Amino acid sequence: MTEWRTTTVAELASTEKYSVVGGPFGSALGRKHYVDSGVPVIRGVQLGGPGDFDESDLVFVTEEKADKHAGNLAYRGDIIVTQRGTVGQIGRIPATSKYDRYLLSQSQMKITVDLDRCDERFLMYVLRSPGAQHDLVAATISSGVPHINLGTLRGLTVNVPSLSTQRRIVSVLGSIDDLIENNRRRIEILEEMAQAFYREWFVHFRFPGHETATFVDSPLGPIPEDWTGASFSDLVTLVKETVSPEAIEQGAPVVGLEHIPREQLTLDDWEEAAEVGSRRGMFRRGDILFGKIRPYFHKVSVAPFDGYCSTDAMVFRPTGNLGALAASVAFSKAFVDVATATSNGTKMPRANWEVLSAYPVAVPSVALLERFNDLFSHSVEQCRALMLSNKVLAATRDRLLPKLVSGEIDVSDLDLDAVLEGAV
Repeated sequence: MTEWRTTTVAELASTEKYSVVGGPFGSALGRKHYVDSGVPVIRGVQLGGPGDFDESDLVFVTEEKADKHAGNLAYRGDIIVTQRGTVGQIGRIPATSKYDRYLLSQSQMKITVDLDRCDERFLMYVLRSPGAQHDLVAATISSGVPHINLGTLRGLTVNVPSLSTQRRIVSVLGSIDDLIENNRRRIEILEEMAQAFYREWFVHFRFPGHETATFVDSPLGPIPEDWTGASFSDLVTLVKETVSPEAIEQGAPVVGLEHIPREQLTLDDWEEAAEVGSRRGMFRRGDILFGKIRPYFHKVSVAPFDGYCSTDAMVFRPTGNLGALAASVAFSKAFVDVATATSNGTKMPRANWEVLSAYPVAVPSVALLERFNDLFSHSVEQCRALMLSNKVLAATRDRLLPKLVSGEIDVSDLDLDAVLEGAV
C-alpha cells in the first residue's frame, strides 16, 4: 500500500472547465424539450441495465438545445453518476458509443478524468466499490427526492495507486467485464436468430416448403391449408395464483418489473427473497413473464427457473408444446402494440387480458411446429447457460473489485486465468 495515496474526486478530475457538472437546472430541461432525433439525453435508464452504459432507450434534444447547455454535456470516456433517485448508479460512456456527445439530465452528473493522474475505468470501479457506495448513500439528502450534490461528489475521498497499477487493476476487472459483455452479445444474437425464424415462418410465411404450400382464406388472412387459426389463449393460460409473503421461503428467486430486461427474452436479474412485504405471483420454469403496466409492456421474458414475481407482471403458462410460439408472439412488436393500444386505466394503464387472449395466431402443422420448437429451445437454453455464466462472472468480479481497488489484493500476484477457471 506504500504507493497508494488518499485523494478526492475533484483532484482526479480534469482541470478543464465543466469537468464535474450536473444537468441543466430546474425547468431548463424536461419532456417538452424531447424530440425524435438529435443529441441524446443521459437518464438513469442508461445506467440501470447491464454493462457500463445502455443506449437502447434514449431520448433526444435538438442540436441547438444541446449547444445552449454546452456546460452540461458529457463525452466518450466521461464517468456518469446518478445524482437523484437511485443514488449511486455509476456508468461510463464507452469509446464505442453511438454518439459523440450527450446532454446530462437533471438527475445525472459527470466526471471528466485527468488521464495523466487517473485511469477513467479505475475511478469507475472505485465508485462502484462498497466503500464509495456507502459514502455516497451516507451523504444522501433525504428531504424530497433522495439526492446528492456536486459538492459531495467532488469531495468524495478515494485511495489510488500509481497509474501503472491502476491500469493492471482495470485489466483484471475489465477482462471479466469483457467476458460478460461478449456473453450478452451472444445472447442478443441468439435471440435475434430465434425472432428472425418466427418472423419468417409465422409472419411472412416463408417457412421450409412454403414454395409448394397451398394457402386458404381464414379470419387471419391467407394461411397454409394445413395450419389452423387460433387465439393467444389457445397457446397459454393466464396464471393468477399468488402467495402470501410468509409462504415464500428465504432465498427463493423473486422477480420484480425492474428485473425483467427491456426487449430481451432472457431473464438475467432477480433478487433472493428476504423480507417480502406483499403477495407475489408464482411462476414455473418456461412460463412467460409479461409486464402488464403500459411502460413495461416491452418487458417480456421466459422464466429460467421456478420462482415468484411482482403482481404487476402477467404470468402466461404455455399449453402443451406451444411455448416457443407463445413466447415469440408475446415478444413481438405487434402483440406489444395491441397491449399498448387497448390498455385500461388512466393513472397506470394496464394490459387488457380479454383483448390479448383473443389475439389471432396461426398455428402450423405438427412437424413444422416441432422444428420451430427445436430451434427456439436450443437458443433459449444457450441463452440461459450464458446468463448463468454471467452471474458467476459478475459475482467473481464483485468479490475481487473491493479488494483490488483498496490494495487488499496485490494485483501483481493475481493469476487471472486461475480465477476465471475457478469461476467457470
